[in-house]
Amino acid sequence: MSTEHDFDFFIGSWRVAHRYLTQRLANAAEWKEFTGVTVTRKILGGFGNVDDNTLDKPDGAYRAVTLRSFDQQTRQWSIWWLDGRHPGQLDTPMRGSFENGVGLFFADDVLDGRPIRVRFTWTQNDGDGPRWEQAFSADGGATWETNWIMRFTRSDGESV
Repeated sequence: MSTEHDFDFFIGSWRVAHRYLTQRLANAAEWKEFTGVTVTRKILGGFGNVDDNTLDKPDGAYRAVTLRSFDQQTRQWSIWWLDGRHPGQLDTPMRGSFENGVGLFFADDVLDGRPIRVRFTWTQNDGDGPRWEQAFSADGGATWETNWIMRFTRSDGESV
C-alpha cells in the first residue's frame, strides 16, 4: 500500500542518464542519450516533493520541475511536469501508487492530435539506483512503447 514515504528514496541530488526514442509511437528504433542533474526535496510537511531538473539534451539544455503530492484518502500520488521550454503549461497529472518498490502512474493525454495513454514506472532500486520509464499506448493500454528511460546515481551536494 502506498504511503507518503514512497518517494523518500528520491530525496537528494542525482546525476541522471537519459535515454529517449527520437520518435514516439512511430515504430522508431533510434535512441539518443544525454545527461542531467536532479535535486529533490520534500514539501507539504512530507506529503509531497518537488524536483528541479537540468536536462543537457544534445539540441539544447533546458530546465524542468516535477511536483508530486500524496492523497491520504485515495492512497495515490499525483505527478505534474512543468517544462521550462513551455513555462505556462503543466502536463496532464499522472496518478498511481507503489507496490513492492515499483510505482505505476497513468494518465490519458494527446499526442499529435490523437488520444494516448501514458504510463510512468518508478523502480526504487534498479541495481545502482532508481529508474524511471515513460511509455505510451495508442490502443488504450493493450500495448506499450517505452520511449524515455532515466537512471539516477546519487550525487549529494551537487546543485542544479
